[in-house]
Amino acid sequence: MATRLSHPLRHHLLDPNHRTNKPLRVRKFSIKNEKLEPVEPHKMVMKVKQTLEKDYKNLPVGRNGRDDEEMILWFLKDRKFDIEESVSKLTKAIKWRQEFKVSELSEESVERLARTGKAFVHDCLDVNGMPVLVVVASKHFPDCSWFSDITCFFGGFLSCHITFSCNCGGYNDIATMMWLQKEDQIENEKLCVFLIEKALSRLPDGKEEILGIFDFRGFGTENSDFEFLRFLFDVFYYYYPKRLGQVLFVDTPFLFFPLWQLIKPLLRSYASLVRFCSADTVRKEYFTETTVPTNFRD
Repeated sequence: MATRLSHPLRHHLLDPNHRTNKPLRVRKFSIKNEKLEPVEPHKMVMKVKQTLEKDYKNLPVGRNGRDDEEMILWFLKDRKFDIEESVSKLTKAIKWRQEFKVSELSEESVERLARTGKAFVHDCLDVNGMPVLVVVASKHFPDCSWFSDITCFFGGFLSCHITFSCNCGGYNDIATMMWLQKEDQIENEKLCVFLIEKALSRLPDGKEEILGIFDFRGFGTENSDFEFLRFLFDVFYYYYPKRLGQVLFVDTPFLFFPLWQLIKPLLRSYASLVRFCSADTVRKEYFTETTVPTNFRD
């Protein structure tokens, strides 16, 4: 931490016998308790790049690869320019992108869930120029509450064939339904990552963060999904650090708060970005009449 004083004030402090007939001018100064960005961040980027080339040759190169200088700089900023920590976090992120096959995600690959409207990237930026990712909690069904009851009732006889009708569609095989349920979890994660990538691709010049809006109107117990929320914030913390500018939890019902107490410790620094607000606040403070998302219009 460094404090820089203006010259007249510094002389007064250093020389107690100093006298002057001139009126003392009051100058403003500030103290910031934070690690400053290095004078030559490019050298830091090259150090990380060389380390990755030497110790992690199997990692891919190119965009979002081990030689992507823009990505390296972003992770250096996130880790306050600590080389070792930056390399560690960056290698995990690159490996995850490989395993998750982020580069293969497309509109077509997430089309089925995207059609539900449970999450989308808004066409317009907010008033601060940030891309907007909207999640409609009432349209998210992590499982079917009746499913566990049915399986218990039949004592595990999964070979029986019954016609089911639910939000997922009609299926006549419990084993098939179990498979579908598992696949939906994976599809939800793919949709999540695809939309994050899409929002980031819309960042205007000079902007680095996006706005996340969680619309909890109509939220019920059947929409609760602790695992998905944990996945979502883990993704932002480990693989897209410092990309969330703010998170709005809109019109959260009372039944959500027990879940909030569980996930809040997992959010780490992101917990401070969460703002509980009303739909009216979203309309008035974050958008204009012409840019507000359709589901938030009067």
